[in-house]
Amino acid sequence: MTRTCLVTGGAGFIGCAISRDLADAFDRVVALDNMHPQIHPSQERPAELDERVELHRLDVALAEDWDSVLAAVAPDVIVHLAAETGTGQSLTEASRHANVNVVGTTQMLDALVRHEIRPDKIILASSRAVYGEGAWIDAEGRPSYPGQRTHAMLEAGQWDFEGLTPSVQSSSEVKASPANVYAATKFCQENLVTSWCGSFGVTPVLYRLQNVYGPGQSLINPYTGIVSLFARLAKQGQSIPVYEDGQIVRDFVFIDDVASAIVAGVLHSPAAALPYDIGLGERTTIMQVAQTIAEHYGAPAPHVTGQFRDGDVRAAWADTARARQALDWEPRVGVAEGINRLCDWIDAQDGAVPPAPTSTVKEA
Repeated sequence: MTRTCLVTGGAGFIGCAISRDLADAFDRVVALDNMHPQIHPSQERPAELDERVELHRLDVALAEDWDSVLAAVAPDVIVHLAAETGTGQSLTEASRHANVNVVGTTQMLDALVRHEIRPDKIILASSRAVYGEGAWIDAEGRPSYPGQRTHAMLEAGQWDFEGLTPSVQSSSEVKASPANVYAATKFCQENLVTSWCGSFGVTPVLYRLQNVYGPGQSLINPYTGIVSLFARLAKQGQSIPVYEDGQIVRDFVFIDDVASAIVAGVLHSPAAALPYDIGLGERTTIMQVAQTIAEHYGAPAPHVTGQFRDGDVRAAWADTARARQALDWEPRVGVAEGINRLCDWIDAQDGAVPPAPTSTVKEA
């Protein structure tokens, strides 16, 4: 019997990264993507997408597009990557993000019902953004959920919650508390997939991804990929501007490590009651990333701007213990090595790399 894997958002950064392993494991791999010009300005098939993968251009938010595909394809596994991912952009384009992330997911689920298709498994790429600010720890070691940093706090330069210390993100310990529109849509996705799968006997496997970076990511999208945008600035000899006081904390995880985690879930993972937290599992400040990139290119030292963005969280890094054990997986690429590999890839793109923006980047 022919085994088929369907990947939504399959021509994107992560979709391309997992395409070879999926094509090796399945008889047929079908990628769906709307080829949005913000990500795919040339509208051409990505060179990184394995040649064995069938690419269909469609919109996951349209029922008729799903019907056209599922009339010809009955997937055994679905990897649901399709999403709008701009945190800042979601604040001004909430409908667009909800349409793709929420409606796109419900259209997929409804179409599966209409066509009487029950895949063995649905893999969902969610985001660490669902935690919001997550849990902070008080002086007595007790967890607290301070909520979203307000505009007034940020305007006053109050970057942290007074008397509290941020803690690691773990789906088994920290409750979701979305702090922006994008995060709210991703948490909605999680609930939609898990509840539907529970009702129809389908295995759900959910991932909460930290900041994914590496060769193959978009070099023209100002709303994702802070590492690549920093690299473009430094490559042009500019000083990298860093928001707030430079001490925003993120967990930067290399694309190869994310791909191996997702493929492990596709091929081996049983049903998981909670999402897997996927990251390097290390705290890295935005200033540290900027300094590493500046040193790579011999660019001027980064500078702190004091600017901020509403909806940004102060600190995010993952507890990867459960993912390591359940998936028999381990991240292997550290931040310094990953940045050097990304910069080398950018340098090899020649004229394909557009000039970096002169203003600060839009995403962290």
